[in-house]
Amino acid sequence: MTVSYRQPGVVLTDRHFTVPLDHDAPTGETIELYAREVVASDKAHQDQPWLVYLQGGPGFGANRFVGKGAWLGRALKEYRVLLLDQRGTGHSAPANRQTLPLRGTAAEQADYLTHFRADSIVRDCEAIRREVTGGAPWTVLGQSFGGFCTVNYLSTAPEGLTAAVVTGGLPSLDAHADDVYRAAYPRIERKVAAHYARYPQDVERARRIADHLLANDVVLPNGYRLTAEAFQSLGILLGGSEGSHRLHYLLEDAFVRTPQGSALSDAFQEEVQGLLSYASHPLYALVHEAIYGQDTRPTNWSAERVRAEFPQFDAAKTLAGDGPLLFTGETIHPWMFDCDPALRPLRETAELLAARTDWKPLYDPARLAANEVPVAAAVYHDDMYVDTAHSLATARTIRGLRTWVTDEFEHDGVRAGGPRVLDRLLALTRDEA
Repeated sequence: MTVSYRQPGVVLTDRHFTVPLDHDAPTGETIELYAREVVASDKAHQDQPWLVYLQGGPGFGANRFVGKGAWLGRALKEYRVLLLDQRGTGHSAPANRQTLPLRGTAAEQADYLTHFRADSIVRDCEAIRREVTGGAPWTVLGQSFGGFCTVNYLSTAPEGLTAAVVTGGLPSLDAHADDVYRAAYPRIERKVAAHYARYPQDVERARRIADHLLANDVVLPNGYRLTAEAFQSLGILLGGSEGSHRLHYLLEDAFVRTPQGSALSDAFQEEVQGLLSYASHPLYALVHEAIYGQDTRPTNWSAERVRAEFPQFDAAKTLAGDGPLLFTGETIHPWMFDCDPALRPLRETAELLAARTDWKPLYDPARLAANEVPVAAAVYHDDMYVDTAHSLATARTIRGLRTWVTDEFEHDGVRAGGPRVLDRLLALTRDEA
C-alpha cells in the first residue's frame, strides 16, 4: 500500500519493494526495501523523468528532507525524486545489534552482510526501476559512497541510466583498503593542521582532554567508553563544511569546575556520545572497509594497521612531547566494537568480515572505458574522505566523464552548496557548461 502526504511545496509517497537478498538466487530469500518518492506540489500530476538518490555512507538511510532542502529543490524542478533507503539502512531491512541475531551465529551474520555492498544496491535499483518507471531509464545522483554505487552502476547496468551525477564519490577502481588509508592519513593531518591554524587555542584544549582520558576511565551516559583514541575520531567532523567550527565549539565547552575539581561537562559528554555512537548507523562500522574489497586480500582492519605507519597519530606518544594532538577521520577501528554499546554485540561479526578473502570485483574498467552514459562528477580538492588523486584517476578511465574540481566545498558540498552543485553537474551532463 502506498501512502502520500504533503510538506511545504512537495508531495511525498512512501514506496515499498520486495527484492531478493541474493540477486544471484532470485527465487530464494527476499528482503523489503523502502523509498520515499518526492515531487513538487505543482507538478504532482505531471509526467516527469525520475532521479534516484544514492546516499553516502555506507550504512545511512536516505536524507529525511523537510520540503525542498539542499539540492532537492533543484532536482524537483524537472524530476520526480526517489530517496532510497539502501538495504540495511532506514526502513530497508535494517541491520543492527537488534536485528542481526535473527540471522543466527556471527558467521551467518557476516555471510548475510556480504550482500550489502554496492553491487547488491545497484541490482536493487534495477529491480525497482522497472516498477517505478515502467522500465524507462533514470538519472542517478550518488553522494560519497553513493558515487561508488554509481560507478558500479555504470560498470554493470548502464542501460538503466539516462545520466549519472557523482558528488565527492569517485572511487579508485583497484586500490586495496591499505592504499586508501595510506593516502588518507596525510590528508587528515592537513585538515587537522588547518583547524589548529584557524583555532590555535584548540591545541591546548585537545591536549588537555586527551590527557584527562589517558588518566581516567570515562564512560559516557549511553555506556560509550570514551578513550583518547575515541576522542581523536571526532576529527571526522573536519571533512564537512562546518566541521572545524563545530569541533571548536565542542572543545571550548569540555570542562566544568566541580567540588571535586575539574571534570568533563555533561554538555560535552552529551554531544560527544551523539557524535561517536553508531546506534543509528551500525552498518557503516561493519562494512566500511568491505566497500574496498575486490579480491582475495582481506581488509583485516586496514585503517588500524596503516595507522601504525603514522606514529604522529599516537595520542600517548604525542602527549609525552609538546606536539599537537592529531585527530583522525573516516576510519573504522576494532576498538570501536569495544567502546560503543551499539557495536559490542557485533564484534565477532566484524572480525569475520575483516578476515574475508572472497570479495568480488565491483568495477569493470573495460566497460567504463566504453561508457556512453553522460556522467559528471564533483571532485572536491583535498576531500578528507575520498582521495582526490584516486578520483581523478578513475575519472580518466570513464569515457566521456566530465569533472568539476573545486576547493569551494568540502565533502558535503551537495548539501552545503544548496542547488548550485547539482545545477552545475546536470549542466555538464548536457554539455551546457
